[in-house]
Amino acid sequence: MPQFAISDLKPGATVHMIGIGGISMSALAHMLLDLGYRVTGSDANTSRLTDSLEESGATIYIGQSAENIQNPDLVCYTAAISATNPELLKARTLNVPVMERAELLGALMKLYRYPIAVAGTHGKTTTTSMLSLVLLEADTDPTILVGGELPQISGNFRIGKKDYLPFEACEYVESFLYFHPYLSIITNVEEDHLDYFSDINHIITSFRKFASLTSPSGCIIVCSDDKHACQVVQNTDKKVVFYGLQETNSDYTARNLVIDKSGYPHFTVLHNGETLVDLDLKVAGTHNILNALAVTAAADFLGLSMDAVKRGLESFTGTKRRFEHLGKIGGCEIVDDYAHHPTEIRATLESAKGMDYKDIWVVFQPHTYSRTKSLLHEFAEVLPLADHVLIADIYPAREVYDGTIHSCDLAFLIPDAIYMSDMSAIARYLKEQVKPGDLLITMGAGNVNKIAYELLGE
Repeated sequence: MPQFAISDLKPGATVHMIGIGGISMSALAHMLLDLGYRVTGSDANTSRLTDSLEESGATIYIGQSAENIQNPDLVCYTAAISATNPELLKARTLNVPVMERAELLGALMKLYRYPIAVAGTHGKTTTTSMLSLVLLEADTDPTILVGGELPQISGNFRIGKKDYLPFEACEYVESFLYFHPYLSIITNVEEDHLDYFSDINHIITSFRKFASLTSPSGCIIVCSDDKHACQVVQNTDKKVVFYGLQETNSDYTARNLVIDKSGYPHFTVLHNGETLVDLDLKVAGTHNILNALAVTAAADFLGLSMDAVKRGLESFTGTKRRFEHLGKIGGCEIVDDYAHHPTEIRATLESAKGMDYKDIWVVFQPHTYSRTKSLLHEFAEVLPLADHVLIADIYPAREVYDGTIHSCDLAFLIPDAIYMSDMSAIARYLKEQVKPGDLLITMGAGNVNKIAYELLGE
């Protein structure tokens, strides 16, 4: 892919960012401000993220218009921005350099000694957050970019030294091929984003290209329990470290596993059969055991102390929208969860079933038409793990409805599932149906959490 060097920008240059209020773009904007660049940007709505940027000195435009392009030196946009966006068109008319967010991040990370990329179909935000807390406990003063809001850093970014840079490496449209990681973590590789990728082989090939970008002096940390992730690193010339629950295939694994009544795991981490550290996590699920093993392996490779690993991992209680406890209504616990892929849904529901709740209610909002259509039967297989399933309308995100898939198609495949198009009606129905001791999960990557907040009167 074409290479852009941050030195191509003169000191104090202006960077305009289209979609600046996004979770990843806003963090990148803060990095640019810290480096001394002038930042302007536009977004559809104000938010806490845009307010924070304004407080830090950025100029924010609400609404996107050609008039917002005031002779910047560079225009940065997200993958979700249409080619017909008026600001993008104006920049190209003026021959202003334009680039996608990932390319700019790839250029910026060359300023850091240890960029650490967390890739995978699932678990990127959680694993990046866990690793960030370990780096903080190790007093490394990391710069952090995370795709969710982490309470310990009061948001989605932290500006620190130019040594350690943990960040998420998203595979969508192969954005992660712009990156230059010292250390790469691959949590899993599954079918997703099939509006871009043709099939699983295409995805594996893309991840293989990503893995090849890892520094020769670094390493690739891979989940040995995931067959496709293992395929990615076959025949690589880079150092590979494996982690997983299958001891025979893993350099780092867990033993003496105990799950408490809250669903939290307690276990011992082994490295090549030798005890490394005992962990008591404050997040539930087998997937979080694996995430913790990945982080322990990364920390060990980086030479961080196991005391820092223990303190960091045991202080992690989740990020916003990842099994986030929001409150109670009538004795029913309300949780919001970002799960939008069948594997993520299974992990969330299996974790919930191991907790001390009576009935589990799920309101699922499918995310994008292409994902709903390509994984329809997989969704129908995992959602019945809940006792009661409600299906909301598909959240289109970047896509346009083509008439080939509808939420009713999913509800039809799930026994006793209910489809409702109106979120307020869903909230009213749930208020009458949930009982003390139940668990209600609003689930999806769209705006389904509006139902939770309506129930809680917020």
